[in-house]
Amino acid sequence: MTDNKREQERTELHRTIWNIANDLRGSVDGWDFKQYVLGMLFYRYISENLTDYINRGEHEAGNEDFDYAKLTDSEAEEARMDLVHTKGFFILPSELFENVRKKAAGDENLNETLERAFRNIESSAQGAPSEDDFKGLFDDIDVNSNKLGGTVAKRNEKLVKLMNGVGEMKLGDYQDNTIDAFGDAYEFLMGMYASNAGKSGGEYYTPQEVSELLTRIALVGKKEVNKVYDPACGSGSLLLKFAKILGKGNVRLGFFGQEINITTYNLCRINMFLHDIDYDKFDIGHGDTLTDPLHWDDEPFEAIVSNPPYSVKWDGDANPLMINDPRFSPAGVLAPKSKADLAFVMHSLSWLATNGTAAIVCFPGVMYRGGAEQKIRKYLIDNNYIDCVIQLPDNLFFGTSIATCIMVLKKSKPENNTLFIDASKECVKVTNSNKLTQKNMDAIIDAYTKRADHDNFTVLVPNADIVAQDYNLSVSNYVEQKDTREVIDIAVLNAEIEEIVAREQVLRDEIAKIIAEIEVGE
Repeated sequence: MTDNKREQERTELHRTIWNIANDLRGSVDGWDFKQYVLGMLFYRYISENLTDYINRGEHEAGNEDFDYAKLTDSEAEEARMDLVHTKGFFILPSELFENVRKKAAGDENLNETLERAFRNIESSAQGAPSEDDFKGLFDDIDVNSNKLGGTVAKRNEKLVKLMNGVGEMKLGDYQDNTIDAFGDAYEFLMGMYASNAGKSGGEYYTPQEVSELLTRIALVGKKEVNKVYDPACGSGSLLLKFAKILGKGNVRLGFFGQEINITTYNLCRINMFLHDIDYDKFDIGHGDTLTDPLHWDDEPFEAIVSNPPYSVKWDGDANPLMINDPRFSPAGVLAPKSKADLAFVMHSLSWLATNGTAAIVCFPGVMYRGGAEQKIRKYLIDNNYIDCVIQLPDNLFFGTSIATCIMVLKKSKPENNTLFIDASKECVKVTNSNKLTQKNMDAIIDAYTKRADHDNFTVLVPNADIVAQDYNLSVSNYVEQKDTREVIDIAVLNAEIEEIVAREQVLRDEIAKIIAEIEVGE
């Protein structure tokens, strides 16, 4: 019954989002549309979150008729300092989503009203520990953009439709709804427009199934972790899988990540809030992880998951500081300037706890190319850091058909072996893409856990054998491909040939008789 209700809630939520898209079609397209919907969804979320928090406290104290949304701004001001301390932000009653929405249709200056509300929310955290988590959160929701309309009246008309669409979403009580409604809305929107996201930088939105697989790999043998980290966190979907699968309370010290793209960085922080992660339980940094990492004081991490940008350019040996960086120097060589994939691997390894696991999506080329990448693989194998390499199916990611791999790293392996898993066929076809099902993921996790040879699927390879293969880590180099050729019974084939030869002889004899009769007739 619960599953049925969950699906009904999710279907209704997705239908409403499509309706908003139809209302805004022709004025706001694709990626920009997503920004507006997510920004407004976030505005509604924190308004309801704050109101619910205050109301519950008053109701428990016996003031059952209390409603924060009905207070005057001056009455509410008395609680500002306490709320900023506990919640990390403050919203005046007049600037709550529901109150602004009520007056939106008749507000000729709705754009200014929203702009003021957004800036006031951000500034409420100034000087507080939550300041960095709220700074610039609404930067990508430009209520004065010509994309919404050529005049103020046209823009406000779109903003009213946007507010009403988001306001009508059946999100229920976020404390007890059967789906993570706000988070689900976020993920649905990301999926709708993922193919447009940052392809020029090698960035691809990580499908939820891949996020789940990486999370489950990192959690094998663990019921809790100190911290989870993603060095190229994008919108934060990988980090948040830990909250869903492990439970927020079992990530003791919180969620950490870094993102170079400012828009995606803002989305990641919004995503944290939409999944009810408190400001003091996440730390998302903005900047280049490889050249300017921002969490030196927080490492090591027990769990690291990442889908870094494929073969993105980086400073490499053009920056003389990099070869002496303690993250990269142990390998004695830097990843090529045109292919930073293994730089992210080395960074993750450096910040991995002794008892931790890192699961990283990799471009297949890093597993077999020569030069500097081969030398880095040599370092990883010689020091027994690679736990497993998993070949994934092609066409899993939005916007690319590349067949990716997962490299699993550990610092405390009990044996000098590396597991190879060929999961290239573990998928189902969905329209033009492939998708991992629960059954597929279970099969991969089971193989990873058991670490036993299985025909055409898994093989546990002594590291000495990998050395003999010049440190080639391609799964196809070790897992024998299934022979799909038809099995032929030679004895049966010979009998068939003999039969054919006999029939040929009979035919020849018959033809000879006919020719002889014709010759006699002449």
